Amino acid sequence: MKLHNLTPSAGSLGKEKRVGRGQGSGHGKTSTRGHNGAQSRSGYSRKKGFEGGQMPLQRRLPKFGFNNPNRVEYKAINLSTIEALIEKLGSDIITVDTLIEAGFISKNHKVKILGNGALTKKVDLSAHAFSKSAIAQIEANQGKAIII
Repeated sequence: MKLHNLTPSAGSLGKEKRVGRGQGSGHGKTSTRGHNGAQSRSGYSRKKGFEGGQMPLQRRLPKFGFNNPNRVEYKAINLSTIEALIEKLGSDIITVDTLIEAGFISKNHKVKILGNGALTKKVDLSAHAFSKSAIAQIEANQGKAIII
């Protein structure tokens, strides 16, 4: 490649559309804006969601539901997953940091341990929340369920 061989990509350079430069240019008089109406005025900018005067979608659809600002979202992890993690790591202490390192959750998630699956090994689990069935299974194997 040499400097004298460089050219712009095909189609990247087009002739600039110069509006408002007289009738001979083909873009004179109304400067391609058409006659009258909001779009022909200076300073016009279309509002977000504007549909040309038609009732916009956000007003056509009914309002329903409620989003509780105080809701706490948990990332659910089953005991079957914990069992597999114990076998993989060979450790009987599982913390939130362990779950983050294993890739089950991100550091921003809160964890709730659910009782789905069978737990056969003793384990000391620390998490933000536990289901009753999960606590029952953990304590049946002489383990501890520690709520952070």
